[in-house]
Amino acid sequence: MGIREFPGGTPRGKGIAISMRRSPDVSPRRLSDISPQLRQLKYLVVDEAIKEDLKWSRSVEDLTGGPAGLTSIEERILRITGYYGYQPWAASYKREERPRDGPGPAEAPAGAEAGRANRSGCRCSGPQLRKLSWGLAVVLCVCASWAGSTQLAKLTFQTFDAPFTLTWFATTWNCLFFPLYYAGHVCKAADRQSVKQRYRECCRFFGDNGLTLKVFFTKAAPFGVLWTLTNYLYLHAIKKINTTDVSVLFCCNKAFVFLLSWIVLRDRFMGVRIVAAILAIAGIVMMTYADGFHSHSVIGIALVVGSASMSALYKVLFKLLLGSAKFGEAALFLSILGVFNVLFITCIPVILYFTKVEYWNSFNDIPWGNLCGFSVLLLTFNIVLNFGIAVTYPTLMSLGIVLSVPVNAVVDHYTSEIVFNGVRVIAIIIIGLGFLLLLLPEEWDVWLVKLLTRLKVRKKEETAEGGGDLGSGPRNKSRRARPSFAR
Repeated sequence: MGIREFPGGTPRGKGIAISMRRSPDVSPRRLSDISPQLRQLKYLVVDEAIKEDLKWSRSVEDLTGGPAGLTSIEERILRITGYYGYQPWAASYKREERPRDGPGPAEAPAGAEAGRANRSGCRCSGPQLRKLSWGLAVVLCVCASWAGSTQLAKLTFQTFDAPFTLTWFATTWNCLFFPLYYAGHVCKAADRQSVKQRYRECCRFFGDNGLTLKVFFTKAAPFGVLWTLTNYLYLHAIKKINTTDVSVLFCCNKAFVFLLSWIVLRDRFMGVRIVAAILAIAGIVMMTYADGFHSHSVIGIALVVGSASMSALYKVLFKLLLGSAKFGEAALFLSILGVFNVLFITCIPVILYFTKVEYWNSFNDIPWGNLCGFSVLLLTFNIVLNFGIAVTYPTLMSLGIVLSVPVNAVVDHYTSEIVFNGVRVIAIIIIGLGFLLLLLPEEWDVWLVKLLTRLKVRKKEETAEGGGDLGSGPRNKSRRARPSFAR
């Protein structure tokens, strides 16, 4: 390690020009081998321009080297002292002398990594873009079908006040799930199976014995009851309050699903979801306060909260008792719910008709167009919600339910006398925010840390590049050409 003294005797400010070279006959491997040089480092003053280049080079090496992106203290000191041929300022000078369009060896690893990342991003952009496009279509379909069915149910009750009969009629259409699935299987599958073969294969979802009478009453009938209660309470609430409040309060079922899953299924505890559940409960209370705690509004809110609770119980029990189902198995299960509705629920609308609880003068007075339209929209909503995962992300499908709230609000603004006071707007925002927080994945905190780290690294790289551009001017070059001491 050579040290040159300044001309004229003692150097001013103890400035020393350092010439760090790798000695051909010295190859240290431990800090003890270079202890004299390390003691001299305390009295050295290095040129500021060299310091900047050293910092930049060390930051790049520290970020790209090692399994964790960091190097040991010993390796850093050995690099500073110039051993192993590591001279970052020399690499910096060569990089500035080379033309801009041709990156040198010092920039080659970073450029290669960026090129590989860009190529991999281009490879993934096609499927991801296609999946996002399908996701946009699915979101619009979910939003339109859910908001349309809600508004059509509200319109139906103006001339046909029979919410349970409407629930029974719409649930009967569930029998079409498995036939529609099999039609898609015939059109798409390469090895087509007969209806009987496909049915037997899907029946394995219920166990080795398939769909027996015992399995029907123990695993299908309870879900048929929950399905009927969910839809009936939702439709009955539409009679009491406006569709905007009904749609936004039903979004609380996501919070109820999390609470039940945490208690029953022992799912992972997430603080952000607890916050979302608290926001949902606070939104329910504020929504009740928005109308001044009138009897009809309190009953309507209680009905839609009960509907959301039944929906959450349905989802949690399905996961607890049956687990996850494939597309064919889900289609068969929903068709079985339709069969259960026809066989065991049909008696209830008949009883309600003869007791004049839900009564109509003649069948000609029934708005068949509204009933069929509501049933088709509800069937479309359930089809997209259950099978849309095949073409897009589940989170995008859930966003369609949230987007139905502003759609219903716009329709209610022009068709009803709803008053959007401050309390109602805040309640809608709070419940919507809680719903969006519940859509966060379980590893969202890890992804957030990675994103912030990546942004921090990129900012450092941009700062280093900006410093390099400023240092490449004539003034800086002339400064580097001079000896590293102040005159």
